[in-house]
Amino acid sequence: MIKTLLPRALCLAIITAACALPAHADSIASSASSAGSASSGSISDSIGGSSNSSHGDKRVAGGEYRVIDIAQAPGKAEKTRLTLRAEAEGAVREFYLDVPDRALAGRGMAKGALVQVNERPYGYEFAQADTKSAFFLALRDDWYRELGSHPVTL
Repeated sequence: MIKTLLPRALCLAIITAACALPAHADSIASSASSAGSASSGSISDSIGGSSNSSHGDKRVAGGEYRVIDIAQAPGKAEKTRLTLRAEAEGAVREFYLDVPDRALAGRGMAKGALVQVNERPYGYEFAQADTKSAFFLALRDDWYRELGSHPVTL
């Protein structure tokens, strides 16, 4: 149990620390650092309406998505809902992403913009396709829970 928690906790600490650094490359480590001003949230609270699955899971495919709608997230103060549609040929895949308003501040996100979705071991990275600048990390729920504060007893 401790052997599996330590690597995950270490990885979470690296991702969290890296979120304060600027972007430099396309590796997993740099994808976390490219999230310089990115916010994060759990997949279950951030992604919905995926048409990729008939089972209602929250999986989305990596690739480019077009923003087809921007609105206030229903019932979520200070969150914006981006409705995204896959650019790849084939079946139409749409889902929505609820993002804290602060993650989009100053980014000029508008209908028609392209968003790059990258699958990562910790979840999904959402970046502006033109600049590759990450603005949001949707973390797997088990990873997101570990980021919370926990009381320490001595």
